[in-house]
Amino acid sequence: MKLKNLSLLIMVLLVADQALKIWVKTHMHLDEAIIVFPDWFQLRFIENKGAAYGMHIATSGAFDWGKLLLGIFRIALSCLVGWLIWRLTKRKDTPKGVLVGLALILAGAIGNIIDSAFYGLIFSESTPYTVAHFGGHYAGLMMGKVVDMFYFPLFQWNSCPRFLHFLVDSNNYFFGAIFNLADVYISVAAVYLLVFQYKFISK
Repeated sequence: MKLKNLSLLIMVLLVADQALKIWVKTHMHLDEAIIVFPDWFQLRFIENKGAAYGMHIATSGAFDWGKLLLGIFRIALSCLVGWLIWRLTKRKDTPKGVLVGLALILAGAIGNIIDSAFYGLIFSESTPYTVAHFGGHYAGLMMGKVVDMFYFPLFQWNSCPRFLHFLVDSNNYFFGAIFNLADVYISVAAVYLLVFQYKFISK
């Protein structure tokens, strides 16, 4: 698979991710939910300062060093994956699935980097009662919040054991994480590569 085709794929994935995030950011109030399919699929607008699926590195003090370190890690990961894609396109034995999987991971990482790096500079801050607009400023470079919107409250697990509480949200819905397209890219690609391309990766 040619590098040009992979670059085009990454660009298409990035545009889709950013278009959805910008629409949500500029058309929905923070914490607002749109019911797509009753009882199991919502578009629910939240923002988080951390990693995929709303996770966050807790830090003390006025400056969020955890968020900065996370941003640096994402950039380093993106550079590594980009270099790996470039190297693997030169090998004739590289399966197309491996290259597509890595392209998904790179698109997902860059998608969330864009949120963190620039959203604080170009958007006003979202609140539960206002919709953000372009031209605002609520945080510095690398300090923006990541926009999430996919929520699947499939069923409640009211008796969830304490050590498994990370699997439920505040309303005890199983897998209550709210996530975005970039998270989907990374998760789907990681599972695919580990399950279906394990032999090639292990080499």
